[in-house]
Amino acid sequence: MYKRSLTMTNLVDWLQDTVKSSAFFYTTDFKNSKSEFETVEGSVRLLNNNDPLTDILQSIESSQTTAVADNETECKLISIFTNDNVIKDSLSQLISFNNSKLNNLKIVFNIKLSLNDYSIISDSYQFVKTDNSKIVINDFVSAYTNKKDNSSANVVLHFYSHENVNTTSSDYTKNRETTGKTAIINLTPFGKQLIENTKSVVVYDLLSYSNDIFEEIINDLPIGVENILLLESISSKGSNSVRTNFSPFILNFLQNYNLIVERLASIKNIELSFINSRCSLTNSIIEKLLTNISSEKPIQNLYINGNSTSSSDFIPVDENVLDLELPYIKVLRQLFQTNLNIINEYNHEKIIANSPNFGYGKFLFNNEQKQQLIPFLKSSISKSPDLINKWLQFYTNKCSLKDVKDLKEINNISKDLFNQLKISDNQPSNNQFSIDSFLFNSNWLIGSDSWSFDLGQSGLHNILSSNENINILIIDSNPMNSESSKGKKDIGLYAMNYGHIYVSSVAIYGNYSQMLTAMGEASRFSGPSIVLAYLPYSNENDSSVEILKNTKVAIESGYWPLYRYNPLLTTFEDQFKLDSNVIKENLKKFLDRENLLTLLTTKNPNLKRNLIQSESDKITEIQQKNTKLAFENLLQGLQGPKISIYYASDGGNASSLANKFGQRAKQRGLQPIILSMDDIIIEDLLESNEESTVIFIASTAGQGEFPQDGKKFWDEIKSNLSLDFHNIKFSVFGLGDSQYWPRKEDEHYYNKPAKDLFNKLEKLSAQVLAPLGLGDDQDDDGFLTGYNDWEKKMWVALGVDNVLVGEEPKERTNEDMKHESNFLRGTIVDEFANQTTGRICESDVQIVKFHGFYMQDDRDLREVRKTQGMEPLYSFMIRARLPGGKLTGKQWISLNQLADKYGIGNLKITNRATIQIHGVLKSNLKHTIRKINSVLLDSLAACGDVNRNVSMSALPSNHKVHEQVATVAQQLSEHFLPHTTAYHEIWLKGEDPRDEDKNWPTLFENRKGGPRSKKTLVAGNALVDMEPIYSPVYLPRKFKINLAIPPYNDVDVWSIDLGLIAIVDANDNLIGFNVYVGGGMGTTHNNKKTYPRTGSSFGFVKVEDIASCSEAIMIVQRDNGDRTNRKHARLKYTIDDMGVEVYKSKVEEIWGKKFDTERPYKIESNRDFYGWVKDERGLNHCTLFIENGRVRDQVDSLQKTGLIKIAEFMESRSEGTEHFRLTGNQHAIICDIKDEDLVKVKQILKDHSLDINKLSGIRQSSQACVALPTCPLAMTDSERYLPTLLNKLEDILDEYGIKEDNIVIRMTGCPNGCSRPWLAEIGLIGKAPGTYNLMLGGGYYGQRLNKLYKASVKEEEILDLLRPLFKSWAFERNEGERFGDFVIRKGIVKPTLEGKYFHDDIADDAF
Repeated sequence: MYKRSLTMTNLVDWLQDTVKSSAFFYTTDFKNSKSEFETVEGSVRLLNNNDPLTDILQSIESSQTTAVADNETECKLISIFTNDNVIKDSLSQLISFNNSKLNNLKIVFNIKLSLNDYSIISDSYQFVKTDNSKIVINDFVSAYTNKKDNSSANVVLHFYSHENVNTTSSDYTKNRETTGKTAIINLTPFGKQLIENTKSVVVYDLLSYSNDIFEEIINDLPIGVENILLLESISSKGSNSVRTNFSPFILNFLQNYNLIVERLASIKNIELSFINSRCSLTNSIIEKLLTNISSEKPIQNLYINGNSTSSSDFIPVDENVLDLELPYIKVLRQLFQTNLNIINEYNHEKIIANSPNFGYGKFLFNNEQKQQLIPFLKSSISKSPDLINKWLQFYTNKCSLKDVKDLKEINNISKDLFNQLKISDNQPSNNQFSIDSFLFNSNWLIGSDSWSFDLGQSGLHNILSSNENINILIIDSNPMNSESSKGKKDIGLYAMNYGHIYVSSVAIYGNYSQMLTAMGEASRFSGPSIVLAYLPYSNENDSSVEILKNTKVAIESGYWPLYRYNPLLTTFEDQFKLDSNVIKENLKKFLDRENLLTLLTTKNPNLKRNLIQSESDKITEIQQKNTKLAFENLLQGLQGPKISIYYASDGGNASSLANKFGQRAKQRGLQPIILSMDDIIIEDLLESNEESTVIFIASTAGQGEFPQDGKKFWDEIKSNLSLDFHNIKFSVFGLGDSQYWPRKEDEHYYNKPAKDLFNKLEKLSAQVLAPLGLGDDQDDDGFLTGYNDWEKKMWVALGVDNVLVGEEPKERTNEDMKHESNFLRGTIVDEFANQTTGRICESDVQIVKFHGFYMQDDRDLREVRKTQGMEPLYSFMIRARLPGGKLTGKQWISLNQLADKYGIGNLKITNRATIQIHGVLKSNLKHTIRKINSVLLDSLAACGDVNRNVSMSALPSNHKVHEQVATVAQQLSEHFLPHTTAYHEIWLKGEDPRDEDKNWPTLFENRKGGPRSKKTLVAGNALVDMEPIYSPVYLPRKFKINLAIPPYNDVDVWSIDLGLIAIVDANDNLIGFNVYVGGGMGTTHNNKKTYPRTGSSFGFVKVEDIASCSEAIMIVQRDNGDRTNRKHARLKYTIDDMGVEVYKSKVEEIWGKKFDTERPYKIESNRDFYGWVKDERGLNHCTLFIENGRVRDQVDSLQKTGLIKIAEFMESRSEGTEHFRLTGNQHAIICDIKDEDLVKVKQILKDHSLDINKLSGIRQSSQACVALPTCPLAMTDSERYLPTLLNKLEDILDEYGIKEDNIVIRMTGCPNGCSRPWLAEIGLIGKAPGTYNLMLGGGYYGQRLNKLYKASVKEEEILDLLRPLFKSWAFERNEGERFGDFVIRKGIVKPTLEGKYFHDDIADDAF
């Protein structure tokens, strides 16, 4: 039985006093996480998500090398404390700890079972099962002592799950039963309950798991045993593996099958059952297990989930899983409302099973009820002829069903008919007919992907072979490459081969509108229909962001293609609609057979390019072949030694450095080949018959991680001990920042990838060509300081240091690109004519920013596209120039159409009050720009080193003041618009075959304002481009202008280059502006040369002088800004370098006037105020909350559809002034609504969840940048993650009764500050995946910068840090005291009084 216990509270003392490990490692989620092992002398902390086993192995091997050199022979003990998630992610690495070099070590892994999921035990055993290893369960003493036969184990995996853990010395605990027909061998957390609550059953509770454990148990079993139950625990989602895989637990047991039969002649059943480790093991569950194993035909692979049981043919859905899958059911309810009938709804009290046969049987029963109703109705036709005829006609012609309106109409008729008959002599209630028999519904069966493992046995074929009008929604929750997907059949292909079934494949996180279309089509289809719905998750705690990423990868790889198939349509082309760009091989064969493939590839060039890349094995073969051919062709005609240069680069610095090194090597007569580390083929390195020279250049990502394009190579070599690189001469250069992780204990993160790679290559016998080189961003020249020193050593090592070369080519800078661009033309025309690639050249990447768009790629899909041999999914984000943030209904509709047709299906409202469309492919960009211009908008100067969109306060309550300020904003935008005709020439000139109106070219030519179409006439009658304000090289960096209207500061007027605060008189007449110069938000983590800054006051300027004054401010920056270092080029650095007064005097000199004394004003907030207000004209305005500015439809909120309906309403008012206004906080205002239209507009808002005003104070004042997956600078998520974090913060605020109080919180994915986080009361700045710097103390209305409170924190720490601060604020604040002011008054952080002191006064423990 159970003996004495060792508690976690005295474990540390026991470890130090008794065990005395030679080395002690432990892992935590975060650097700042509290751990009981911190006090163990000499202990080393590692992070769970940063490959800790590799670090441990390297440390052990390094100490072993020293021990061998010193002739040490004593066996040393290594203790490792980690958790099951780390082991799950690193199972294959366990093999490395069982190698002969470590024979004189005993390595004990103590693995906390965080989910009580014991399946990891048997999984782990497969990687350590040797005579020198063992597994121990809940027994620290046994883990650290030898087995009873006195042999020792080199590797021990000790799994523990309880606060009290056993200290028995046996491998298992057995109850006292010595007889009985049933034996249970238990590998679950419920051993104690089984032993205490079973009678006449022999129970073996495993405490150790080794090669001979089963033989020992079999020899101990009573002779009369007939049934053996092996019981294993799994998490609820993990149960998916039950369907297709045998557990290693039972496989190991059955290896002793001969012994079982030989010794136990009475044996009848050996059965494996699973129990959800999160449920309670009640007596009733024990009874179910024993009843099953004792029955004549026990259910194999029985799964216990709470108090329910099931065979592995279907897995019951628990609450958390249902919460994840509920969105599809919600969509059905939204589409069909009260006319929806889910035949087998999970939580319906009358439903006892969710198998297709059960649901189909119920459907047929309901149909029989209707058929029995027909004779009755025909006999009663005289009672209500019109209604009965309509009912019978609809019943006979179900195919006439169009949409939910038809269902509503016929069901209203049905209800009237039922009521009329009820009060007549022929009461249907007396004839067993209920109202349900009269009603028509959209009938749906809902199932899981478990139905696809045996299509014949599942009963699905019965439904598909019928002609019944029934819809089936099958939710597939398995992530791509999941083990539980093996053995699945493709239900879509299976159904399409019937030839009379509607089939669609959808993904709610992939293409929402396509999913809605498919569900509508399925319901309207006359006959069986199947909708295959994808919702990939690994466990029920997965976040929506993870599900979104997994969905995108599955669609883009072709694993889950999106399509719709309607066999009743007349032509092949109409029958099959492909809604994604990549298809898998079996679907390709089906389409080819149906002669559809040629039609689809003709319509979709992207599909044609991707078809050849649909099978990874072929791709790898093609890649290898093409790579070798390319190498051979490249090297023909070259002379000199070959040198391979591989880089791993996230931000582009390492790849640029690799190209630079390659160019210089070429000058010295070498043959450089430059590739990403992702392109390395290990076999090629190993098979080379001659010595090869290989250079690696790696930047540092996250917490000392390899960049994305280096991870595959590193994963291949880090745990591989068999590789032999003796024929390689190598060197490594790393790019890092020694202050990125400034704490002493974190210094090993600095350039960790380069260091790890260098050490690993040395261990694999590669020859060091030159010492490791390290570049540090903190040096005066950044990483170039270290690089220049390393490069010199490389030339010496390569023997080319004395080679005479010409002048080293200078790096081509942004200034060169601008100067050579011919007034922003570059080679844009040629680049966009090349449709063989989705990208454009680097110089044009910089130039097209001036045209209003950025080249991006979807970073969620980089890895999967790389493995398929495809380039990244390049696309363009285009931004409209929208001075003052005003849009007409027509303009809104056009932008929405573009987003739907050419973008990602949604719009992004920016915090500079304009619109961005993401995901526009290269081939669609010109048409997109032309259509934007067709509604008198444009994108010129929305990006680039020019004045960008002019932003202003939205101010819905005062029309007079708003109009005056809006006029100034428009004038400033036009005044600073580039004069070049390149934009018109490239995008707008002449006709285009895709124009939707033949008058577009005339419209573009004759537009007042906007991009110029005519050049300037100069002396000699020459027409040329000129830039009188900008010059041919434009500005050193971007320039922004914001206009605030007191008391509102929704634009954060102090955050940008030129902030103008409107001053009005008592009659609301605009008289001028207070001018603030030198604000800016962009920084680099821990680089003290960079900092955010708030603008400095220059004084007051009259309204009529503001354009000329602003021009003078810009010219001083143009002529004095730093054009050599873009990180130091913004106006904020120029003004600090020159001094505020010097800069101001230069402005006055150019302007020819002096600034007046600043006029008084009062700013009270920088947030938006939601809901309705009426202006002085009696017109109504409503500010709508659009979370993080993302205008989209979601299951619970159809905001995008609602705003389109509002825009259509605006367009229907031809003489009205209705319009949209965008705010600097990423929200939208519908403006100028007349009183008589309020009811209609409010109803639209209500129907589409746009009238939600009951939001927490912190959510109302929240803001996030786009970040992942499209921003190339992002280090982690922002927009996708902030709503999830807010949910958890709201719970804490609610605890203290302050949920409604406003707190300004902002998040970014990097330190460039796009959401202006440095001014927030709470700022979260992305630093690494899932990791943020927590800033506190910003001013509530944007007047003060915040200060670093804690560096490098993850969600759990963020919540733990903010909870006590929220509590203190709730109970200790002064009246009206804002959170940012409170934390400063209480000394939590010091105030930041000026930008250049931003890095001062940070507490030591912040790092």
